[in-house]
Amino acid sequence: MNEEQKKQLALEVIRRLKKEYPDTHCTLSYQDAWQLLVSVRLAAQCTDKRVDQTTPLLYAKFPTVAALAAAPVEEIEEIVRPCGLGRSKARDISACMKVLHTEYHDLVPDTMEELLRLPGVGRKSANLVLGDVFGKPAIVTDTHCIRLSNLIGLVDGIKEPEKVERALRAIIPPEEGNQLCHRLVDHGRAVCIARRPQCGMCCLCDICRYGKEHSGGQQDE
Repeated sequence: MNEEQKKQLALEVIRRLKKEYPDTHCTLSYQDAWQLLVSVRLAAQCTDKRVDQTTPLLYAKFPTVAALAAAPVEEIEEIVRPCGLGRSKARDISACMKVLHTEYHDLVPDTMEELLRLPGVGRKSANLVLGDVFGKPAIVTDTHCIRLSNLIGLVDGIKEPEKVERALRAIIPPEEGNQLCHRLVDHGRAVCIARRPQCGMCCLCDICRYGKEHSGGQQDE
């Protein structure tokens, strides 16, 4: 499939998923941009549900960027330990908040370059903030996005997040990318479940590369 065909496929995927999941949004709870940075760091190898159970406890004790920046790393770790990798996550959160406090006056920057300078922030986190907080074009290549993009045929056997992001940016209208990624998460959780996609229930089955090969099945990838 050439790039033009993939662009047409992407537009049809966008159209159908918009109809299926009209009210999509980030599944992490947050009020401010800095809280989203904290949540997405905690979400690494952890469920969003667990993160959302943990962050209220963290913010009750350290309610601002300044408070988190000044907090002992050990106290942050004690609270975020249920999310796994507590030591490294606490260290990154502390370092990130220190930079936000000292260099950005407690405000989260709105460019990819500046976001990537923050400790513990990679392209996935930066794209999430750019798209959800600032309304800028963004492609969030989480595990659902990468898996479904390959199954559908939007990308061809690419697993590296940055390469998937680059490939999707080439075929997806900039204004659609952020919401499409959220809808791929929705679809990956509800229908195209890892290792047991429900092809018979899928609104994309007839245009999906995997679905056309396994139509009506619920088979392993």
